[in-house]
Amino acid sequence: MNLEEQLFSGQILKKENLSLVLVLIALIVLASSLIIDLIEPDFSFPDALWWSIVTLTTVGYGDLTPKTIGGRIIAIVIMILGIGLLTTASITISATVASILITRKIKEETGMNSYDLENHIIFCEWNDRARSILLQFRSILATKNIPIVLIADTERRPIDDRNLFFIRGTINDETLARASIHQASTVIILGDDHLDPGARDAKVVLSTLTVESLNPSVYTIVELSDERYLQHCQRANADEIIVSSELSAMLISQSALNHGISRVFNELLSPALGSHTYTIPLPPELAGKSFVDALPFLKITRRSIVIGVQTAQGKVICNPDSDYCFQDHDQLILIT
Repeated sequence: MNLEEQLFSGQILKKENLSLVLVLIALIVLASSLIIDLIEPDFSFPDALWWSIVTLTTVGYGDLTPKTIGGRIIAIVIMILGIGLLTTASITISATVASILITRKIKEETGMNSYDLENHIIFCEWNDRARSILLQFRSILATKNIPIVLIADTERRPIDDRNLFFIRGTINDETLARASIHQASTVIILGDDHLDPGARDAKVVLSTLTVESLNPSVYTIVELSDERYLQHCQRANADEIIVSSELSAMLISQSALNHGISRVFNELLSPALGSHTYTIPLPPELAGKSFVDALPFLKITRRSIVIGVQTAQGKVICNPDSDYCFQDHDQLILIT
């Protein structure tokens, strides 16, 4: 139950016995109003009620004042009682609200909360690569403030980011439900660096199966260290599978054959450097047109180069033939 629900449900009143204090205040106001109404000839009951509240709270507007000795004695009594009762109530409420806020902050930092989010990204596991991915997201305007939920078995939230929400634990039905898996847009499943490569990849496959069983429509990106587990992730319906060792080997071999090629890929993949790659839906102007027609159009309108097409079925065609005809729901892969 959040702070607002606790306040409006009366939980704070019950927990701190504030209901008793409020009842005493109400009784004092009612009793003093009745007495003042009886002994002060110039006071009606509404006047007496107004005067009692103003006097009890020590506001003292001075628009109504008792003239009789009895009325002044009542005024002295309720002013003294009002100071004590209202001070007690305000201190108790302030301390309780502060306690709830501190508890909430501790729960957030230690991963005990649940979150109701939509179109967010879920990170599974935390390591240096997760930190780099997060920093990359925060350097791009489109993802600078996107909510990210981290599920990891660490003691505290590992990085200070107001849009990073931490859940402590392993990847299972309970932690994914707390991360709003059914409303998530993307799940990134990274390897657990505390495990050996075989166990790490096996855990990735199991996490992928768990995610896909809860939300088959979510887009899953998984990291493997060994390509032998590639088929297992494919059977688990992972949308994109990145084999880190294979990717590094291919990049190194290409750099050996074409010196400096790694710097090209580094610039294309890093949003903080010069050019970068991204996808866009097929512009209406290119519907039914060929690939070669897109080259000058995109260079002029977006100052970008189209290098490939991703079909509605998820197939990627790099450098299509000149006469390739665009289909509905094609996505264009650009360098800008």
